Amino acid sequence: MRVFKWLFIVLVIIVGVFSAYAILGNKNYLFKAAYHNFSGIDDYKIFSNDKVEGAAVDQPWPFGAAYNKINYPDSLNGLLEDLKTVGVLLIKNDSLQFEKYWDGYSDSSLSGSFSVAKSITSILIGAAIKDGKIKSVEQPVGDFIEEFSGGEKAAVTIKDLLTMSSGTDWNESYWNPFSVTAEAYYGNDLQKTATQVKMKNKPGAIHYYKSGDTQLLGLILEKATGKKLNEYAAEKLWQPLGATHDALWSTDHENGNTKAYCCFNSNARDFARIGKFMLDSGKINGVAVIDSMFWKQSITPCNITDTKGEKCNYYGYQWWIDPQHPEIFYARGILGQYIIMIPSKQMIIVRLAHKASKERVQTVPREVRALINWGLSL
Repeated sequence: MRVFKWLFIVLVIIVGVFSAYAILGNKNYLFKAAYHNFSGIDDYKIFSNDKVEGAAVDQPWPFGAAYNKINYPDSLNGLLEDLKTVGVLLIKNDSLQFEKYWDGYSDSSLSGSFSVAKSITSILIGAAIKDGKIKSVEQPVGDFIEEFSGGEKAAVTIKDLLTMSSGTDWNESYWNPFSVTAEAYYGNDLQKTATQVKMKNKPGAIHYYKSGDTQLLGLILEKATGKKLNEYAAEKLWQPLGATHDALWSTDHENGNTKAYCCFNSNARDFARIGKFMLDSGKINGVAVIDSMFWKQSITPCNITDTKGEKCNYYGYQWWIDPQHPEIFYARGILGQYIIMIPSKQMIIVRLAHKASKERVQTVPREVRALINWGLSL
């Protein structure tokens, strides 16, 4: 009994210290982080959300003649099931060729995409440049965000943010509840969280993946366009692309800042429309939404030295690139959310899931490599 008593006392002390730290340090987000423990694909239910309105008239994908009859290897299915996939879909030549769902999800179920939102935010930067709201990728961040208008931060450009080479000290730790990434995810003041960073490296010198860079892009977009991200995304992408369902983009609080670096929630069929947009060189029905040069740079390796001292041959403007097949590019979320484009096949593969593999093949997650190999075999 004495052991249980001491364990109880220790637990009370730990909870007390944790609570005091959270309250006195103005880090109340820690209570929410502790309560929800780990992030999940249904987290839109615990956050406030802005609606990204879909098309007024549905434009569903046409079904291919061999719909759900194409070769789908047991080995691939086993891998996807082991990694708790909830949906996989394949589009070829603008027709739906294959789809499968698990765990009660369907072709219309909302699912969080995490950092897939980074790629969407990048597209919107390109659209704002095309619209003349932003001069170019070389424009200083300080033109839009006061905290970057002086000192070392004044040298940071939009291109530095797009290529994840801002040089800021943002700590990209997903599992540490005390990290700035956790604060961004569970906190209620993204403006402050994203802009309070300090400089660590010279802008443009080191590629280091940071959600904070994308969040700054989101703040720039709202300042430049005078619109919330959900409104601009609906206007430039979701409605023109014929999205069947409204999407949700999570915010830090009701009517608050959009989580530009994550938390765009939709379904596999509508996520595939982003893939079509990129396969079509940033055009919708032949009309350019982003400039051709911006589109090309988005899916071209930035070649900035990374933290391992190697040239980054796997990341462009918030889009991942397959070093083994440089023409193949993809959007990627931390729990295994992917929109994969294979231009030579005019193919889009979408995968949504609860889990991603930790195994990498040339920076490419194991399941992405398996999905690419599947697509190339068809």
